[in-house]
Amino acid sequence: MRLVSLLSLGLLAGLPVSVVSPLRPSDACTRTSGLDLPDGFCAVLVGSDLGEVRHITVAPNGDTFAPLDSETGIALRGDNLYFATATKVVRWRLPLGELVPPGQPETIVDGLPTGGHRAKTLVLLGGDTLIVNIGSATNSCQERDRTAQSPGHDPCTELETRAGLWRFSASRTGQTAKDGVRYATGLRNAMATAVDRSGNLYAAPHGRDQLGANWGFSDAQNAELPAEEFMQVKAGDDFGWPYCYYDWQQKKKVLAPEYGGDGKAVGRCSTKKDPLIGFPGHWAPMAIAFYYGNQFPATYREGAFVAFHGSWNRAPLPQQGYRVVFVPFGSGRPTGQYTTFATSSKGPTDLRASGVAVGPDGSLYISADANGKIWRVEVAK
Repeated sequence: MRLVSLLSLGLLAGLPVSVVSPLRPSDACTRTSGLDLPDGFCAVLVGSDLGEVRHITVAPNGDTFAPLDSETGIALRGDNLYFATATKVVRWRLPLGELVPPGQPETIVDGLPTGGHRAKTLVLLGGDTLIVNIGSATNSCQERDRTAQSPGHDPCTELETRAGLWRFSASRTGQTAKDGVRYATGLRNAMATAVDRSGNLYAAPHGRDQLGANWGFSDAQNAELPAEEFMQVKAGDDFGWPYCYYDWQQKKKVLAPEYGGDGKAVGRCSTKKDPLIGFPGHWAPMAIAFYYGNQFPATYREGAFVAFHGSWNRAPLPQQGYRVVFVPFGSGRPTGQYTTFATSSKGPTDLRASGVAVGPDGSLYISADANGKIWRVEVAK
């Protein structure tokens, strides 16, 4: 098992820079690796001093691939390694066991929009389908972005090219943003996406900010709202941004203040799709991984791990998030409860979790960009 980091500067030059680190043996798995975990689990520090490592993907032989330098999206399918920069998606042919992709990458999609939420994430659905997250350019589509009492554009024309998931061919080279078909909309910035083994697509977008600073909501409301949503996504779905947000305490979507909402009125939001569950506000979900391995106890099987980056917009209340949570599933749906699976042993705001992936042996890999680390979590022997 080896770790490969593709630096974006090298990638853009067509010459990926690889950093190879041998994994320590499983007997190095400890409860003092820097993570606080449930009883019965331990962790191996796979890599450190990696810089801003975000999403990760693990090959069938355990080789781990991770983009750095704030680039995010990465995925493996067979002998193909896909990678997303701010403006494009590229693909290498990468035979199993190879650490450095041979030759130049093929450009699958180019000309993706930049500004605002620049990082792109991707997920591969069945057949020839590549889904790319294109985040919004603004916080809430205001006429003056992040400005107190500024109304929202109505209609919000950003939705024509941003704030949603776009479908492209996973195999055809030379596509542009205009070749994409909008798959789902009303998702401010769906950094976290994943597919379950039945082929269903899930997402957890970053919710909007500044209900307090811009609209006079109380400190408690500003901290807890809007919910960070976890949803199943089907073609044609509309989740409501910027017109609506999900209130996890009321368990409903309400009209945003930019469009005349008062925190209770529903209005046009009655036609928008609700999430499966909602988390407290501003936790910043970054990645999802479904668990089908046999190493962890049976209670974890078919559930989802979600990596949260942590908040900045809960002040003056304490910041939260900074963790990996586990969402159990039953009958193909979340049970409605979730538990914190991993935090930092250095304190409640230290772990900037940015990626999760399941290895071929059923271990769980966790990456953290501000920490510059990747861990492998195992059942303690």
